[in-house]
Amino acid sequence: MTDLPLADLDAFTAVAQERSFRAAARRRGVSASSLSEALKRLEERLGLRLLNRTTRSVTLTEAGERLIERLSPALGEVASALEDVNRFRDSATGTLRLNVATVVARAILPDIAADFLKAYPGIVLEVSADDSFIDVLAAGFDAGVRYDERLEKDMIAVPIGPRRQRFVTAASPAYLLANGEPRHPREVLDHACIRHRFASGRMSSWEFERGDETIRISPRPRVIANTLELEIGAAASGLGIIATFEEFLAPSIARGELVPILQDWQQDFPGPYLYYASRKHMPPPLRAFVDFIKGRR
Repeated sequence: MTDLPLADLDAFTAVAQERSFRAAARRRGVSASSLSEALKRLEERLGLRLLNRTTRSVTLTEAGERLIERLSPALGEVASALEDVNRFRDSATGTLRLNVATVVARAILPDIAADFLKAYPGIVLEVSADDSFIDVLAAGFDAGVRYDERLEKDMIAVPIGPRRQRFVTAASPAYLLANGEPRHPREVLDHACIRHRFASGRMSSWEFERGDETIRISPRPRVIANTLELEIGAAASGLGIIATFEEFLAPSIARGELVPILQDWQQDFPGPYLYYASRKHMPPPLRAFVDFIKGRR
């Protein structure tokens, strides 16, 4: 009998406590006839009479007494559990899990996350930095942050962070003094370069734009790495030319460790997007984050 409908058990508990179908119906906001039908179903499934009903009174049978004695604490636990779940629906508490591009995790999300978590102290933020494109829901995340060319068409996308970004090509003053400064992207092919290898094993080509002209090259690597600190350190040490997000190179450029080159060929592109699957039944932490991001625009 483990498959007894919880609603029928709840109806029995209400009538047993009130000793009246009408009183129980008023308390539950349902009809007395619906409670009567629920009791009939329950008694038929059990093969036992639980209530003695007359036109004047409702009393418990011995079986009904035993059942209500055991059932009341259990239904109280169910009500408590549902109340806890409702707190998640009605208030922004719980864990928000995001899968984001590495540049977002390093250069864009920290300030946003700090302000968001101060505004919502009941939320725990879990972030995974990942440059591959994954099914965020299947991987257990609430949302992802990627650039528009990596977004799936059936996702809802909300702009997050700067709306324009760019790649910068740079080298150390010592490297440029020893090897000369390229004046055209194709001249980079004659230079040593610092290349980034993604977790997938792929190395992206370098792309340059000026006006309507776009040039893509795969320069000769002197250093190949998947660690940004190593790559920037190698470029600052004079081992070659580096090309990456401006946010990554800005501190080294400001300190004079790197010098921007080919500035009239710097590629400009749209900033990232927060994306998620549906507006319906959104987890409260995700709803709070979406509203927070929209409020910053």
